[in-house]
Amino acid sequence: MRLFRQLSLYMALTLGANAAAAADPALLEGLRDGSMKKLVVHAEPKPVSAAAFDLADGAGTATLADYHGKVVLLNFWATWCAPCRKEMPQLEELQQEFGGEDFQVLTIATGRNSPAGIQKFFDENGINSLPRHQDPKQALAREMAVIGLPITVLLDRDGNEVARLLGDAEWDSDSAKAIVQAMIGEPSGGSTASN
Repeated sequence: MRLFRQLSLYMALTLGANAAAAADPALLEGLRDGSMKKLVVHAEPKPVSAAAFDLADGAGTATLADYHGKVVLLNFWATWCAPCRKEMPQLEELQQEFGGEDFQVLTIATGRNSPAGIQKFFDENGINSLPRHQDPKQALAREMAVIGLPITVLLDRDGNEVARLLGDAEWDSDSAKAIVQAMIGEPSGGSTASN
């Protein structure tokens, strides 16, 4: 019965649910399965930190507000984190499948992670489409209440936190993909989303 309910919800989404309805907490709750059961869906969206983080390759700084208009899967990680090593290729797959105008996996190495160490980590794990951004002083992580690694935070198009997962998960699972699709809703070709 649960599988039937999940399939029904997924079909409703793919047949034209809009982004506002897609972010409904009850809908997201119903799509959680397997390791995605660890995803805590908030009853109401929560504001996020305005703290800046360092862009890859010394390209300056950015804030989460720079991603307004996109659904963002924000992943806090570190090069020394074993669960991060396990899930990073899955996050890469999610970015390759859904990344673009509507969706971004945003990876931010928090704490002491050298740019060379991050590049080595990405090379060893075949990561080519995820950003190598950093939060070296943990300002963003601290303000986002990151209490361990990895922590992955789901942001809606308005830049608010709608869900959070502590620890690793199977980000290439059908459940994770259904949640992302639910958050994206209709393609931006027919919407006013930008960025």
